[in-house]
Amino acid sequence: MEQNAGPNVGSLRGFSVIDSIKTQLESICKQTVSCADILTVAARDSVVALGGPSWTVPLGRRDSTTASASLANSDLPGPGSSRSQLEAAFLKKNLNTVDMVALSGAHTIGKAQCSNFRNRIYGGDTNINTAFATSLKANCPQSGGNSNLANLDTTTPNAFDNAYYTNLLSQKGLLHSDQVLFNNDTTDNTVRNFASNAAAFSSAFTTAMIKMGNIAPLTGTQGQIRLSCSKVNS
Repeated sequence: MEQNAGPNVGSLRGFSVIDSIKTQLESICKQTVSCADILTVAARDSVVALGGPSWTVPLGRRDSTTASASLANSDLPGPGSSRSQLEAAFLKKNLNTVDMVALSGAHTIGKAQCSNFRNRIYGGDTNINTAFATSLKANCPQSGGNSNLANLDTTTPNAFDNAYYTNLLSQKGLLHSDQVLFNNDTTDNTVRNFASNAAAFSSAFTTAMIKMGNIAPLTGTQGQIRLSCSKVNS
């Protein structure tokens, strides 16, 4: 459901990688490793592969037997979110403001669709670098091209580093919800800290990822070990 929720629709990729891992695990160790654990470990290993920090992933999660489109839509903050909306959405999951700013730093990699930043580059926001906005317009016209992609971090798009925050200092956040983190507001100092201190970002990010990976996990006899990650066992 999460991949089809409003903030994510048409933009999440890589599910074939998870399916491939699951298939290989099932052939060796049937119905033992959950999709939830695979996703959590894959997230960590992806960060490490791109030069980011590592952390210990607690294991033993089980998979849900239900999925909720309405919960995904209500709980996932969208690209037009304000700072206060982001804070509220993360706090709902017991993640504090520093966790929120640190986890937003995952936008040091990945891409966003034109439809999610069009308003920002065509006058909807004033807190955007003019040259940066102009550079994005070629691939994101005022009409059409909704699914055209742009890098969330234009400086080092394929490296997991703290450039996301230095981009924000220059008003080069791609999404409205990125730039609100540095906009004469309460999160400005945290952004400045992460921009100038890569170790501080890495430490806060790993702490927040561990906390996020421990949000209401199903364990023991709860849930199930899915045979296919895209659907509940029949």
